[in-house]
Amino acid sequence: MSSTPLQDLWDASASQPFAPTIDKSQQFTVGFGLLFAALLFTGLFGLNNSLKNLPLYAVPASLTFGFGAVYMICAVGVYV
Repeated sequence: MSSTPLQDLWDASASQPFAPTIDKSQQFTVGFGLLFAALLFTGLFGLNNSLKNLPLYAVPASLTFGFGAVYMICAVGVYV
């Protein structure tokens, strides 16, 4: 029986375990910081509501909320 490319890749990666960019012990801090930044950006956008502030406040608010929510979900043990 011959080996497949997928099996070769699996065997080659067996000696290289996955190491996340943000350690498990830091995920709560990172998630909380991102959610707090999202709250600030959302408040600033609400106070300065205009189209010129859309890329300045609304886009960073949505990105920080999205990543912060995922980090917070992972930090408390609910895996997505």
